Amino acid sequence: MKHRNHVLIGQLIHYFFGILMVLFLITPLIAIIPLSFSSGSFLSYPLPGLSLRWYQEVFSSGPWLDSLQNSIFVGLFSTVLATVLGTFAAFAMARRNISAQRSILGFLIAPMIVPPVITGLGMYFLFGQLGLTASFKGLVIAHTVLATPFVVITVTANLQNFDMKLFRAASSLGASPVRAFFTIVLPLIMPGIMSGALFAFVTSFDEIVVTLFLGGPAQRTLPRQMFDGIRDSIDPSIIAMSVFLMLIALLTLITSAWLNQRSKNKYMTE
Repeated sequence: MKHRNHVLIGQLIHYFFGILMVLFLITPLIAIIPLSFSSGSFLSYPLPGLSLRWYQEVFSSGPWLDSLQNSIFVGLFSTVLATVLGTFAAFAMARRNISAQRSILGFLIAPMIVPPVITGLGMYFLFGQLGLTASFKGLVIAHTVLATPFVVITVTANLQNFDMKLFRAASSLGASPVRAFFTIVLPLIMPGIMSGALFAFVTSFDEIVVTLFLGGPAQRTLPRQMFDGIRDSIDPSIIAMSVFLMLIALLTLITSAWLNQRSKNKYMTE
């Protein structure tokens, strides 16, 4: 009985500190949501009134909408490239028939480890020699480099549950490696690929440091627009766009969790 009480107390303490940690992390995020509906021109409590004027400002024609379109354009192209490259790289890692596998994997995920300032500076000098600075092409390539490791990690984790005997069986029955991949492997790991693509898009959509190094006035993305707005003058329009980005991040996490659960269910039923 005494042991049960100790276990119960331990669980209650565990849950209590868990709830405190969650509140500590999300309270600052929740606090800015009412400010986005403020009718005033300053970020302050109590609110002078409620209004949608700041949402109308960020989603009407102007610098906010232009930067949002640039972010979506760069994000979609870099996501497609990162998903293709990351998926093939993860599949190569999963086959375990290449030498120096750990070294290659470390090289592939290096953009996640290297500080963004160093990455941006290196890309600036390299892309400057190639004439890719202040261009959408250079920005897409840079974001692809940054987003690919997320696809590699996500798809590699998904391939841990994949039985490579299926791929070898398809090859033994006469299917070419390309056909075996697209007909056997790809449908089974598609939830993992989609999850990696979501993380790649969010990575590109949220990138600011490398964009500051490589982007010109025509390549002003949404994070850069927000950065410039915070530096020059802070008004609730920045908060309104921040709430919009929080909504995108929340939908991404929910979708990723759903895809991961779907992937687990698929492997359990097969």
